[in-house]
Amino acid sequence: MSQVIVIGGGAAGMMAAIQAAGRGHSVSLYEKNEKLGKKVFITGKGRCNVTNACDTEALFRQVITNPKFLYSGFYSFDNQAVMRFFEENGCPLKIERGDRVFPVSDHASDVIKALQKALKQNKVTIILNTPIQEILTEDGHITGVMTQKGVKEYCDAVILATGGKSYPLTGSTGDGYRMAQQAGHTVTALTPALVPLTIKEAYCKELQGLALKNVTATLLTENKEIYCEFGEMLFTHYGVSGPLILSAGSYLARALSTVSGQCTLKLDLKPALNEEQLDKRILRDFEANAKKQFKNAVSGLFPARLIPIMITLSGIAPEQSVDTISRIERQHFAHIIKNWELSVQGLRGYDEAIITQGGITTREINPSTMESKCVHNLYFAGEIIDVDALTGGFNLQIAWSTGYLAGDSIS
Repeated sequence: MSQVIVIGGGAAGMMAAIQAAGRGHSVSLYEKNEKLGKKVFITGKGRCNVTNACDTEALFRQVITNPKFLYSGFYSFDNQAVMRFFEENGCPLKIERGDRVFPVSDHASDVIKALQKALKQNKVTIILNTPIQEILTEDGHITGVMTQKGVKEYCDAVILATGGKSYPLTGSTGDGYRMAQQAGHTVTALTPALVPLTIKEAYCKELQGLALKNVTATLLTENKEIYCEFGEMLFTHYGVSGPLILSAGSYLARALSTVSGQCTLKLDLKPALNEEQLDKRILRDFEANAKKQFKNAVSGLFPARLIPIMITLSGIAPEQSVDTISRIERQHFAHIIKNWELSVQGLRGYDEAIITQGGITTREINPSTMESKCVHNLYFAGEIIDVDALTGGFNLQIAWSTGYLAGDSIS
């Protein structure tokens, strides 16, 4: 029986420990925190978007970095297998808009309970409050680990699943990257991802808390489109957030390594209409409110808090009578609504990032087993690897799949 140590009690680490133990290995799971799954507990605003119920090929389309690397992982333990796992371990699931999968209870704690149940059934030894300082190797082989207190624990294989640097209060402080580098691995540039954007325009602060649904956001760097999607967003005191923007943040994170010029976020507030159709809609509103002031004639177009901003951007005087607004002014107004530009200053930090982009380079990991190509019987799982995806349960699917494959591959 092989002695296996899993470092990190998050999603990937727990799944890796369960699968390795299920294959007959003696498994010890080391977690630096006082409990398992601290980051899982806060995902999806405490509801935990476990996976996405889309078809497997669609999973790959949602992966931003190194999707081909995940081929074996996704097909070894796909989203349907993940759903079966949680259902069988006492966590009923439901599918919501966008094929997002949540616990029926809407409590992330039930996801953790299901994992703990499987850990117990498979007789995994759990060691809490014990940070690992170093992975021990000899002649290119794993020999064990050393705790932060200097205690050496010997084993036949190690699975490193310590997560990234996002939400450091949950214990994701980048320790795994250091350990991997000490073992001879290369770590790519790291950056916050699935993260809000900071915006230059001061009026964003005035709109703080305003949510917009059914808008299209386009992100441009040096006038080149790098992202365009339809969905929901939210204004904050520093800029913009919400599902649509978090995904844009991941694309910007990738682009920042190669561009240094201007970045613009372009919003289409009426994506269902082209500019000509929108102009006709505005004209109808103007005709119905012909004697009203401009500021009082556009309430049907925007939420109340947005009206003063859009009026200012239009260049039309708020008190101007609607029947004196020219066709050119009206068409310009329609253009602004379809092409509202905000100046992006950058990304928010790791404290607000859902994931970390970058990690242990995939060139040094066997994609069929998750084993290191540098150290025999060292395996990796989850966010520590240079793979990441958009929101919607896809990053947790990466954690489950790579964790399962790592645990399943130990000889």
